[in-house]
Amino acid sequence: MLNNETIHTKSINTIRTLSIDAIQKANSGHPGLPMGAAPMAYALWMNHLNIDPAKTDWDNRDRFILSAGHGSMLLYSMLHLSGFDVTMDDIKNFRQWGSKTPGHPEFGITPGVETTTGPLGQGAANGVGMAMAEKMLAARFNKPGFNIVDHYTFVLTGDGCLMEGVAAEAASLAGHLKLGKLIYLYDSNDISLDGPTDLSFTENVKKRYESYGFQVITVENGDTDIDSIDKAIDEAKAETEKPSLIIVKTTIGFGSPNKSGSAAAHGAPLGEDEIKLVKKGYGMDPEKSFFIEESVAQNFKKIGEKGKAKRIEWENKFAEYSKEYPEESELYKMFMEQPGNIDLDKAFPSFEEGSKIATRSANGKIIGAIAQTIPWLIGGDADLSCSTKTEISGGNWIEASDFSGKNIHYGVREHAMGSIANGFCYHGGFRPFTATFFSFADYMRPPIRLAALSKLGSVFIFTHDSLAVGEDGPTHQPVEQLASLRCIPGLTVIRPADANETAVAWKYIVKNNDKPTALILTRQDIPVIDRSKYSCQNNSLKGGYIISDCEDADILLIATGSEVHIALEAAEQLKSEGYKIRVVNMFSQEIFEEQPEEYKESVIPRRITKRVVVEAGSSFGWEKYSGQNGIIIGVDRFGESAPGGTVLEKFGFSVENIIKNIKNIV
Repeated sequence: MLNNETIHTKSINTIRTLSIDAIQKANSGHPGLPMGAAPMAYALWMNHLNIDPAKTDWDNRDRFILSAGHGSMLLYSMLHLSGFDVTMDDIKNFRQWGSKTPGHPEFGITPGVETTTGPLGQGAANGVGMAMAEKMLAARFNKPGFNIVDHYTFVLTGDGCLMEGVAAEAASLAGHLKLGKLIYLYDSNDISLDGPTDLSFTENVKKRYESYGFQVITVENGDTDIDSIDKAIDEAKAETEKPSLIIVKTTIGFGSPNKSGSAAAHGAPLGEDEIKLVKKGYGMDPEKSFFIEESVAQNFKKIGEKGKAKRIEWENKFAEYSKEYPEESELYKMFMEQPGNIDLDKAFPSFEEGSKIATRSANGKIIGAIAQTIPWLIGGDADLSCSTKTEISGGNWIEASDFSGKNIHYGVREHAMGSIANGFCYHGGFRPFTATFFSFADYMRPPIRLAALSKLGSVFIFTHDSLAVGEDGPTHQPVEQLASLRCIPGLTVIRPADANETAVAWKYIVKNNDKPTALILTRQDIPVIDRSKYSCQNNSLKGGYIISDCEDADILLIATGSEVHIALEAAEQLKSEGYKIRVVNMFSQEIFEEQPEEYKESVIPRRITKRVVVEAGSSFGWEKYSGQNGIIIGVDRFGESAPGGTVLEKFGFSVENIIKNIKNIV
C-alpha cells in the first residue's frame, strides 16, 4: 500500500512535468505516454523494482523495459529522479546531438536503459528473452537456500506494441513456457498516432492474452489509483505459473485541458501555453520549468536506498554461495562474463580435405562440439532444427517444466525468435544463436538491425543459402538477402567456403561477443578444400585472402561460399592454358574492410583491373571489388523451381561459365 497521498501525487506530477518540459525544450517528442503512464511507473519503481542506481549492472536486479520507447522521457525522468547517472543537463538535452537522452532509449548510451526500444513490440519480445534467461540461469545455479538468480522482468507496453505481430509471437511462447516472472504493464489509453485505436484495433486483448496462457489483471483507473496498480503488481508476482498482463486504463496526456485523451497529445510538444495550464491543474507553479521539490527528491531517493540494500544482501548471499559451491560460483561468473579468449582448436571436429559436406551439416557438428567447451552457448530454431542441423547434441530442449536444456523450440516465429535472442544478450549469461532458412531472414530483419545498433552478440544462422535450394523454388531461394544484410552497419556477414572455414567462423564469433554475426550456410554438399594443393594459408580471420595465386597474376577471380570451389576449378583449367589468375576467397566483406589498407591492397591490388566476381546472390554491392570494368556473375532476378544443380547451372554458376567470362575480359 502506498500511503501519504500528497507526496505520491507530487512525485507522479513531477515525473509528468519533467517529461513535458524536456519535450517542449527539444521541440520534439511524445508527451502523452509519460503523462498517462507516470502512476504505473511510479508504483512499480517505488514499491517493486529492485535496482541500484550506483551499480546498474548488478546481476540480480529486476529488469525494466519501456517497450513503448517513444515515451522515452518517462524512463529518463524515472532514471534522473531515482539517482541514476542521468543529470538535469542530460534531461535538458533530450533528443540533442551527443546527449545521453536520445529520442528513443538506446542500450549502452544511457545508464539504466536495459534495451534499445522504439520499433514497437520489440521490447515486449526482448522481455521474453530476459525472463527465459533468468529461468535458465536459475535452473543451472540455484541451490537449496541459495536463490542467487531470482528477479523479475517488467515490460511497459502500449496499444501499438500489442498490435505488432512480434509481440503476439513472443507472448504465445511466453505463455507456453509459463514464464511467471514476466510481467507486462499495458498502458491502455486507446489512442495511437492517427487517432482512436478503434480505427483498426477492436479485439478483446484480455481474452487474447488469456488464450496465450497469461494471467490478466485490469486496473480501471490508472490515472490516479496507484494503490490498485500496486495491488495488481503484487497479484502478478504471486502467480508463478503464468506470465501476467496488467491492463492499466489510462488517459493519454492526462491533465492537459485541451489535448488529453486525443492523438494531439501523442507525438508533439504540448506548447508553452498548454504546459502552463497543465502545471496549474497539477497544483504546481506554471512559471517553473524542470522543477523538483525537495520533498519529492527525498522521496525518490528511497528507490536507490532500497535497491542498494537488496544488492548488498545479494552480494553477501553470493559470497556464502561461493564458499558452499565454489565450482558453481566460478562457472556462474564465466556465464556472466563470457570470455572470448577460449581455445577452441581441440574442440573442433576434423573434416577430411577432398570429402564433401554441406556447411549446415558441418556447422551442426561444430556447435555440438564447442557447446561442451562453452556451456553458455544456447540455440534455437524456427521449427527447422532437423533441416538447419542446429540442435546442440546432448543439450536437451527447454520445456516449461525444465529449463536446464540448451535447445529452444521457438516454433514458426522467426521475428520473435530474433528479438528473444536479443533479450538473452541484453540480460547476460548466455550466448544465443538462432537458425532458419536464409530466405526468411526478411522476417528477422528488425531484431538483426537492433542487435547491430545495440552491439549485441546474437548469432543468426541461415541455411539453404542460394539457388541450390532447388525444387522449393523462388519463394525459398534467397537472392537479395546477402546484399540486404551487408547493408546493416555493425553486422558481420560470414559465408564460409567449406566445413573447415565454418569452424573458423566460430572462432571469430566466440572471440567477438560484442557484435552480431550472420552465418550463411549451404544446404548442398560442397568439397572440403585442400588448401595445400593451392599453396595457401587459411587467412579467413582477415575476411578475404588469396586462396590460389600465380606469379605476376593479371586476372582476379573473387568468390564466396559454395562458389569458391568452382572458382578454383576454373582457375586451374585457365592456368593450364597460360592464364595468370589469382583467386580470392571473400569469407566476410565486413572483416576484410576492417583490415589495414596495405593488407587489402596486397589481396586485391589496384593494378589488377581484369576482375570477375562470383556469388550466388544479388550483384548489388560487389561493384567496389569488381571495379568499373569487371564482371559480376550474380543473381539479379528470382530463381526457378528445379533440382538445385540444374538451377545453379542455368544461372551461370559453373566452371564453364566462369571460364567464358574470364576469356571475355582478357
